[in-house]
Amino acid sequence: MKIVFMGTPDFAVPCLRMLAESSHEIPAVFTQPDKPKGRGYKMIPTPVKSVAIEYDIPVYQPLSLRKGEDAEKSLEILKDISPDLIVVTAYGQILPKEILELPKYRCINIHASLLPAYRGSAPINWCLLNGEKITGITSMLMSEGLDTGDMLIKKSTEIGENETYQELYTRLADMGGEVLAETITAIENGTLIPEKQDDSLSCYAPMIRKEMSFLDFSKSAKEIHNTIRGVTGFTTLCGKRLKIFKSEIVDGSSDDVDGTIIDTKNFIVKCGDGGLIKFNEIQLEGGKRMKTTDFLRGRKLNHGEKLG
Repeated sequence: MKIVFMGTPDFAVPCLRMLAESSHEIPAVFTQPDKPKGRGYKMIPTPVKSVAIEYDIPVYQPLSLRKGEDAEKSLEILKDISPDLIVVTAYGQILPKEILELPKYRCINIHASLLPAYRGSAPINWCLLNGEKITGITSMLMSEGLDTGDMLIKKSTEIGENETYQELYTRLADMGGEVLAETITAIENGTLIPEKQDDSLSCYAPMIRKEMSFLDFSKSAKEIHNTIRGVTGFTTLCGKRLKIFKSEIVDGSSDDVDGTIIDTKNFIVKCGDGGLIKFNEIQLEGGKRMKTTDFLRGRKLNHGEKLG
């Protein structure tokens, strides 16, 4: 098949590599425009663009597929290519109806949730924030709605009790490549059976906001732990910003004030429900990210000290 790929971040890379190393023809990759990064504001290509260049696949980076000169040019390029299929994985742009209906086998999307749950832009974050035990990947036929198209193939996985966003993101990215391969094989064999989504079971995963990382120690240990897993937590220690990347809920309880350090050797803090949370990987303002055991070798905590 002649397949055009559309994607942008690291999450989309396993899908693109799978296609590039398959027997299918990949005449074009569409990705978001390069962005300036770092102190020198050097223009950095998207992860998908870097991989496309590695495989000598032509790259297109329109500002928009829906309006303006870029949209018109992109539509003409796609018409000239006349793809059998367009695959979209975390592209970051909405496709217009003209593109959705262009390929012989339409457009399919690889989505990081078990639809119809967690439609939207941040499904992995919200699965963790809500303490879900299972998630997965869904391939779907794309429609004009937000992740509302018919489902094709689903693959589920259990979420580890202390698994973080980055860890789950990496696992689901690899799973996305596997589900895409299965979906394309089923398309070729004519064995796909699209399944309509039950809108009554849907929920949305909106964009993550920076303030969501703030740790409110009046909340339960579980809620705080899930915040750290889902978006990375932050509080303050002695007036300095403290980031928490990894944590775990530990046995025991305390009647101390919420946010109090009750174990200085293991950095264990009391939460609003009386439960206890242990910080395993942190970064204090001005310092490096490190395991808490390493941090505590160079800094002594004060018993009864309050965070935040």
